[in-house]
Amino acid sequence: MAERIYRDPVHNIIRLQTDSDEGELMMRLIDAAEFQRLRRIKQLGLGLYTYQGAEHSRFTHSLGAFHLMTRVLDQLGETYTIDPDDRIAARAAALLHDVGHGSFSHVMEKVLNFHHERWTVQVILDEGSEIGELLRSHSNDLPVKVASIIEGKFQPSALAQLVSSQLDVDRMDYLLRDSLMTGAKYGIYDLEWIINALAIDEAADRVYVQARGIYAVEEYLQARYYMFRQVYFHRTLRSAEAVLRSIIRRALHLLDNGEDVWHATGTAFEKILRRETLTISDHMQVDDSDFVFHVKQWQNSSDPILKDLSRRFIARRLFKAIDLDMPLDQQAEFLAKARQAVERAGFDPDYYFIEDRASDVPYYSYYHSEKSEPKTHIYVESGYASPQIREISEVSNVVKGLQHAYELHRVCFPAEAKTEVYELYHRGSHSGHKEAHKASVLS
Repeated sequence: MAERIYRDPVHNIIRLQTDSDEGELMMRLIDAAEFQRLRRIKQLGLGLYTYQGAEHSRFTHSLGAFHLMTRVLDQLGETYTIDPDDRIAARAAALLHDVGHGSFSHVMEKVLNFHHERWTVQVILDEGSEIGELLRSHSNDLPVKVASIIEGKFQPSALAQLVSSQLDVDRMDYLLRDSLMTGAKYGIYDLEWIINALAIDEAADRVYVQARGIYAVEEYLQARYYMFRQVYFHRTLRSAEAVLRSIIRRALHLLDNGEDVWHATGTAFEKILRRETLTISDHMQVDDSDFVFHVKQWQNSSDPILKDLSRRFIARRLFKAIDLDMPLDQQAEFLAKARQAVERAGFDPDYYFIEDRASDVPYYSYYHSEKSEPKTHIYVESGYASPQIREISEVSNVVKGLQHAYELHRVCFPAEAKTEVYELYHRGSHSGHKEAHKASVLS
């Protein structure tokens, strides 16, 4: 049997059988230039600034998601009839779901005003992309099918849910992978039991988890919750992201005002700096190395802000960060005074005083049934005598408790201003706690 083998730190051995048209297609998609680019996009963005082992790429994660999709389809195929063409589309969608990611994964999306999923769909549908050509060479309607699965519009919906929902192969892989590569043990859950318990509610066209798997799903959602708290929202990681965003914003500002900023001419990165519209080919040319290369050069910039921020980033002299653990009515006053303190320390607060909120990373969120579409919900089988399929928070107190989400709101600023900012913070937070204590005593 012809096959290709990938050694993987999470799944051990990923086997790709290549002795069929389907297998050959998947192999060629992996070898496509647009997919190989994912080797140069860090899965956790700047996670390596906090967790030195977090060097893994979107390439390794995408292979992992593809492997899980193959396993899930094999398991479901033992009980349900899955159209062979739909199976190919679902496997391709799992493999290609991240192909449109920008540099450092989600870090640049807000600054440069784009969303990776839109780029992913464009790459898949584009007649000039290598991936688009490969999909069309297999079947004319395959690119549209793959794109619709990634967008969550595909029918039957059950297959789309395996790629894009609250319990999909994407999340199932990245939790285990990020946990392993960071060394943080919060992301471990019983993957095998979840796969074993997956089923299809054909009447409602949705995936659900059989009753025996509910505890494994609770564990999975707890793993997600703690990975957000301890890894994805880590102060140092988010501080590194804040510095990089300030660097890019400063470079854009200087160029917008006609000032000189060194850059490699004739490149897609130049188009980004000049705010020109990128073609698909342009977007596919840019990866993490382009940003790092330019930031290294900007350490010698004539602009003192761009120079200083770039040196901080390269040498990992990041901002300090404080969570705003104080009453809401006191936050505005603290923020205004802290901003002034940063300015008194000699820094432009537009670039050196950064408010950080969880909403800045829209993809990362906790499971919350009221804030997500029903088609993305997690459904489980409840009861054995007369089982019903229900949304998981309706039957699980554990999940219901997790929906009271942690709200991230913090400020990042240079260490040189920390003494005064910390003083202001402790003054505000202590007075807030005193007022809360006084109110509880009076009540």
